[in-house]
Amino acid sequence: MNEKTILVVEDNALNRELVADLLTLAGLRVLMAVDAEMGLDLAARETVDLVLMDVSLPRMDGLAATQLLKSNPATARVPVIALTAHAMKGDRERILAAGCDGYLTKPIDTRNFVQSVLHYLPCVSPAPSA
Repeated sequence: MNEKTILVVEDNALNRELVADLLTLAGLRVLMAVDAEMGLDLAARETVDLVLMDVSLPRMDGLAATQLLKSNPATARVPVIALTAHAMKGDRERILAAGCDGYLTKPIDTRNFVQSVLHYLPCVSPAPSA
């Protein structure tokens, strides 16, 4: 199987580690960035199959970073999924309008999280559980 790479852009260390652990257990390669600038740099240097983008990041927010990814021909086709605690009326529409391909809310549901992410990578199936 061709190992898929997920870039996690998340400034909260606990959230970042939880997401990375869940995705790694599912057999996915995980790259981690603590802010938008680091995420943009990794996306430019690595082959990334999907980006999980926190919306509330220091300095540059995740929506601005998503717009930069989508405007770059090298990364424009990479799905970007917003990972956010913003779940108020209108937030989903605002996030999708900024260029995100999907929207997952925090706190994440650890039982369904990997399946939700794999939905955006249809050619990947989760690793069997031990």
